[in-house]
Amino acid sequence: MTTSDPLSACPAHGRAPMYGPEFAATPERIYDELRRQGPAAPVELAPGVPATLIVGYDAALEVLRDPGTFPKDPRRWEGKVPADCPVLPMMMYRPNCLFTDGAVHARLRAVVTDSLPRFGSETLRELVERRADELIDGFAGEGEADLVAQYARVLPLLVFNEMFGCPAELGDRFVFGMSGIFDGLDAEHANTVLNQAVQDLVALKRREPGPDVTSWMLAHPARLTDEEMAHQLVVLMGAGTEPEQNLITNGIRLLLSDARFAGDLSGGSLPVEDALDEILWSDPPMANYAVTYPREDVDFAGVRLPADEPVVISFAAANTDPSRTAGARAGNRAHLAWSAGPHTCPAKGPARLIASVAIEKVLDRLPELDLAVPAAELTWRPGPFHRALEALPVRFPPAPRTPVAREAPAKHQTADHHQTANHHRTIPESPAPATHTAAGPAPGWGGGLPAEAAAPPTAPRRLVRSIVRWWRGG
Repeated sequence: MTTSDPLSACPAHGRAPMYGPEFAATPERIYDELRRQGPAAPVELAPGVPATLIVGYDAALEVLRDPGTFPKDPRRWEGKVPADCPVLPMMMYRPNCLFTDGAVHARLRAVVTDSLPRFGSETLRELVERRADELIDGFAGEGEADLVAQYARVLPLLVFNEMFGCPAELGDRFVFGMSGIFDGLDAEHANTVLNQAVQDLVALKRREPGPDVTSWMLAHPARLTDEEMAHQLVVLMGAGTEPEQNLITNGIRLLLSDARFAGDLSGGSLPVEDALDEILWSDPPMANYAVTYPREDVDFAGVRLPADEPVVISFAAANTDPSRTAGARAGNRAHLAWSAGPHTCPAKGPARLIASVAIEKVLDRLPELDLAVPAAELTWRPGPFHRALEALPVRFPPAPRTPVAREAPAKHQTADHHQTANHHRTIPESPAPATHTAAGPAPGWGGGLPAEAAAPPTAPRRLVRSIVRWWRGG
């Protein structure tokens, strides 16, 4: 092999490395090389961590729809990797709906699918619009911004903190931990911070239930343990923050850089839904995941899959499989960005709504928005699993602020939201774990909360503005 061959960079013969700057910058090149080997190809997720990447659309569907052959439980694999393995926190067993199958999975998933819809779509839309306006007000008058740092990273966190009743200090720790395990940078420490944050949130909501998804999940008839609840929150809030920010920024990048959308933008029609369809097909925010672990050696797609070795679905490669990419993508929802089979994302509706509203709002408020650097000069964060920009610098004519937002009654406040979403900042020392004490029976599943707590909480906009000031060093 020549040094220009991406497979030659891997120390394990014939395995493509899914780490390092080359993979982060041009993963499609790796996928093209792997397709030459067939729909299933050998890769390394991190140095010394072998896996098989499924790059064919039909092969991906076959794996995703067959949990009997391809189960999700990674515990036998975990025993073979060191504790400081950079991808372990993203792949390790957690007792939640992502890492289980069968009846256990059905019980855990029901808690999610029964609780999330209680936060209605109109309430969610209004929340995203309000928080988006508050964040845009923070930079609209400056004529320039980084839409990762000042918008897309913060907005999902604000929204999910309100949805899940997560106080600001816990939100700081949560985003630090989740960003760290996605990037694979000091992942062991990041995972420790993350686990403590969700444990503290569960303990808080046991003591003080409120009108939020966490409390509704705790009150569900499935009666999750504290450990189960903590790990359910990891998958729900993790999927709702990191991948969500990527969907928002990748969508904005596409709209500002792709000639197919330029005419629509200049004509006043915002093809946000079309752009989201394109991104979910061609550049999904979770590019490679849905990991499974065959219990025995399996002959699949012309290769032997070793027992207990990870089989990873490449949503990005499968979606762009040359045999499946004919025709227009606008309105076509057959992509695998939300996975498929029994583990299809249970929150794809809210996730798409948040991204759509976030993109529409920034384009509506800043109609002459443009990239501050050529799209080819944008840099991507490392990691085998996500497709995430480091920054999205933009420029625009300074714009006015919105009228003063509605203030919420103090009794509905659950957090002051004075938190950062900049995972490069140093996280404070975690406080001692909250001590769980019995607080009487959980509120009834049918709605045992006080009447004045019936609406989701909000927080004053002055406190949201403080996020950006803190986070930019002001």
